[in-house]
Amino acid sequence: MTIEFRVKAVEELFAGLDKEIATFQTQTGLGCKAGCGRCCTHPDVEASPLEFLPWAFHVFLNGKAEATLEELKLNNSSICHLYRPLSVLDQKSGRCGDYKYRGLICRLFGYGANRDKFGELRLATCKIIKEGQVENYNSAVEAMKNGLYVPIFTDYYMNLNQIDFKLGNSILPINKAMKEALEEVLQYYAYRPFPNGYKDIA
Repeated sequence: MTIEFRVKAVEELFAGLDKEIATFQTQTGLGCKAGCGRCCTHPDVEASPLEFLPWAFHVFLNGKAEATLEELKLNNSSICHLYRPLSVLDQKSGRCGDYKYRGLICRLFGYGANRDKFGELRLATCKIIKEGQVENYNSAVEAMKNGLYVPIFTDYYMNLNQIDFKLGNSILPINKAMKEALEEVLQYYAYRPFPNGYKDIA
C-alpha cells in the first residue's frame, strides 16, 4: 500500500472524527480553555506512528523531513515536539505547532470516551474541563448515559489499525511515534520517485 493511499485513509478517518467531535461539543457545550496546553505538556503521551503519517508526509513534501528527523533524534524531552509554549515562564499555556496534522490521541482527548470494566462509557477529559465546566461536564455524562453519541478511543484505534496494522498497532512515546513516521516516509521514497510535481524534497 502506497504512502499516499495510507495518508489519505488516515486523513479521511480524522475528517470524520473532527465532525463527530464538533457535533459533540455543540451538543454538550464543552470546550478547551483558550491558550491551554496542559495536556500537551504531559510527559507520558503515547501515540502510534500511523496517526502522525499525514504530518510526516506533509513535512517531507515541504523539504523538512531530514532536518526534522535530526531534531527529534537530538530532542531528549518527553513533551510533544510540536508543542509551542506561549512563553518561557508559562510552559502550560501554548498551542500545537502543526494543529492541522495533530495525531489521533490529540483529537480524541477531551471529547472521546473509554469503556470501564463494566462496559460503561467514561469521558476521557482533563481536570480543567471537569472542574471549570462542571455543569456542562455533568450534563454531558448524563446525556451519554441516555445515548448521546461520543467517539470511542478503541473504535478509532481499531479503524486506524485497519489502514496499516504494523504502524497503527505500535504505541510509543509521542516523539518516538513522530520519528518513526518520518523514517517510514523517508525509507519509502529512498528508492522511489517523488510524488507528482515534486523533484527534490526531504
